[in-house]
Amino acid sequence: MSTAYSQLTDTFDRISRLNHLLSIGAWDMNVMMSAKGSEARGAAMAELGLEVQRRLSAPQISEWLNSAEQESLSEIEQANVREMRREYEYATALPPELNEALSIAGSRCEVAWRQQRRDNDWEGFKDNLREVVRLSREKAERLSELKGVSRYDAMLDEFEPGMTSETLDVVFDDVRSWLPDLIQRALEKQQRAPLPYLQQSFPQHQQHALALDVMKLLQFDFDAGRLDVSVHPFSGGVPTDSRITTRYDENDFVTSLMSVIHETGHTRYEQNLPKQFAGQPVGLARSMGIHESQSLSFEMQLARTDAFLAIIAPLVNTHLGTDFSAGALAQRVRHVAPGKIRVDADELTYPAHVMLRYEIERALIEGDLEVDDIPGAWDERMQRYLNIDTRGDFANGCMQDIHWTDGAFGYFPTYSLGAIYAAQLFKAASHSTPTMMQQIESGKLTELFDWYRANIWQHGRRYSSQQLITRATGKSLDIHAYRAHLESRYG
Repeated sequence: MSTAYSQLTDTFDRISRLNHLLSIGAWDMNVMMSAKGSEARGAAMAELGLEVQRRLSAPQISEWLNSAEQESLSEIEQANVREMRREYEYATALPPELNEALSIAGSRCEVAWRQQRRDNDWEGFKDNLREVVRLSREKAERLSELKGVSRYDAMLDEFEPGMTSETLDVVFDDVRSWLPDLIQRALEKQQRAPLPYLQQSFPQHQQHALALDVMKLLQFDFDAGRLDVSVHPFSGGVPTDSRITTRYDENDFVTSLMSVIHETGHTRYEQNLPKQFAGQPVGLARSMGIHESQSLSFEMQLARTDAFLAIIAPLVNTHLGTDFSAGALAQRVRHVAPGKIRVDADELTYPAHVMLRYEIERALIEGDLEVDDIPGAWDERMQRYLNIDTRGDFANGCMQDIHWTDGAFGYFPTYSLGAIYAAQLFKAASHSTPTMMQQIESGKLTELFDWYRANIWQHGRRYSSQQLITRATGKSLDIHAYRAHLESRYG
């Protein structure tokens, strides 16, 4: 005799198969699809999304949830029901026609953005973006009513459950109080140590071969994933078919290499989620803040250490035909240089890019800022935070990111939350094994990855973000560990 819980797990298994295709369809749209395919692809993905919502919002789901909550379930099964209810509430809060309209508008905006960004065409871009913002505000209003929070907090909750703008304001106020001084000290310190010349030209195929070898070192499972090229680096797919992309600059191999390491961190998390709960909500990644903590643990915490650079320097030299020392690579990857582009930003100035976007998108969703006002708000904050003039340079200013094109408002703060979590986690992992750095320098990364698997990867959504971090590090969100990390590396 089937139980309510078994009815639910069967239903969510089926829904996960549809989400699988949506994920691969999104990857293909960004990597392989021709521009003329955008309208048909957008309509197809919107149709599939509607089917997912239809199944999630079916009346019997509510009945099964109510019954399952009364059944004798294990702790992790109870967590699964909790996450099922969350998905059900989101599905029933938004009318199907709104989801369809958002999907189509987002697809149209994103595909047009590819060329419009190249052309620095803000006037053309803003018309598509205006429709995405209008629909996103409607979505935010409905979710706000469901959650009983502000419109922006309702959007933020979709990516980082339980997080609020009140908490973010405290975090960012803290960062603003010490970051400008630390950046200035780092810049003055650099003047006494000239940056080594690494800006030679290296063909894409050499950089690609190097990237693959570094991914192997990081224990990426190539039987369950692949590396491709896209306009904007990202990771997607599913745990058994993880897709990552990068973009290559033949005059700057370091940028693409670090991008690959970042995305590999995302996919190592995905590839190590609890297989026994594959297809179930509890088997998914906890949140985007936790996801970013994994990519940044790889890119910022691990990949910028002397120990790791010592083991990849020979790989760099083998593939690129150079003789760069680990010390030269260290100077390059830890170089502080305020710039326009977020994805190319150094570790120290990166928080400024996030704070800028957080302030603008929050004002957009709350209705305090209109799309036409974005360039001015962007230019003012870039000048204030990083002393950089972006006036008229829309491509490298307010048009540089893909996130807003499909309505991913509330996503940007997870980058900074991830950086804070990453500092906490890497510190805890290092303390768990006093010889960790010596192991890394000798190329032995298994113990480090085993620690992440035991403390983060295997738990999926069993715990909240704060529970997960507290269990792993002994503390919840800890801005002090993040500041200490940056002071130690750059102060």
